[in-house]
Amino acid sequence: MIDQFKNYLKEKIQITDEQFDSISAGLKIKKFDKGEIIQFTGDLSKHGFFVCKGLLRAYSVDQKGKEHILQFAPENWLISDRNNMNNEASIFFIDAIEATEVVLMPNDFMEQAAIQVPCLQPMHTRLLNNSIRFMQKRINMLLSATAEERYLDFIKLYPNLTLRVPQWMIASYLGITPESLSRVRKELANKHFKPN
Repeated sequence: MIDQFKNYLKEKIQITDEQFDSISAGLKIKKFDKGEIIQFTGDLSKHGFFVCKGLLRAYSVDQKGKEHILQFAPENWLISDRNNMNNEASIFFIDAIEATEVVLMPNDFMEQAAIQVPCLQPMHTRLLNNSIRFMQKRINMLLSATAEERYLDFIKLYPNLTLRVPQWMIASYLGITPESLSRVRKELANKHFKPN
């Protein structure tokens, strides 16, 4: 599993095995059962997660008990609560939709690793920028896109999740009701649209 994370880094930057070995001491492997909550709102989590196998999601629960899904994290995705990076309590739950294996990364892993292996700094900056871009796009889609546009964007971002994630979770991520999602899928089927 650590090798999978090393390969993920090697796809993004030129890091040697020796350089990776020098920064990997704080990394740990952990397995979670399907349905297991691995982070609660209010936790002071010390780790982010790199998904090797399985599927995680980050979500909040409003005062009426309704879930609002912020992100899914399938294989080779990173997921964390940025509040924890600043030693603040988590604002999201993170749980395992499937049995999942992760690499636990200390919250300061990337910053510390970039000090030891400078070629990591541009990648760290890119990851932060991509995270900001993702959130800006997500907010804009929720504010201004139609349900169909949101669903098509979901399929583009997560091409292999439509069969792995229950429809109500996709609807929650899109900010629409399951009934609206069914309607969108039916309309797309009538246009002969087929997701991957």
